[in-house]
Amino acid sequence: MATDSLGGIVGVSQSTNTATSLDQEEFVKLFLTELNFQDPLEPIDNREFLAQIADFASLEQSRNTTDGVLDLLKMNSDTQVLGLLGRTVTIEGEGGIFVGEVGSAVFSADGPRLTIVGDGGDAVLTDIRLSQIRRIQ
Repeated sequence: MATDSLGGIVGVSQSTNTATSLDQEEFVKLFLTELNFQDPLEPIDNREFLAQIADFASLEQSRNTTDGVLDLLKMNSDTQVLGLLGRTVTIEGEGGIFVGEVGSAVFSADGPRLTIVGDGGDAVLTDIRLSQIRRIQ
């Protein structure tokens, strides 16, 4: 079974949008500043004004859609992790290749971490990332 889709969203931060885009409060401040400093004899053209409002509405809708998609991807990733519980996986680590059963999963801000229990229950690997899984049986 391929594991390419596992963990694809892990570690993706929703703050990446806010670092490079204009948020609603900043847009309103900029817009009000523009209105305050406009020439009363030559006010903003109505078409230009409506275009700016439409652009803002479009940007806000796009941001909301992106946030929704990121939430769905995170839920899908979490569901995939839960689907691994009790499954036998092959891990590639510093000590070589390890085959064991996924015993538990812990979800944290930087992504899920798995505990893998080896055959017989005596060998246990903790803090395993999804990217370390090479094969699911």
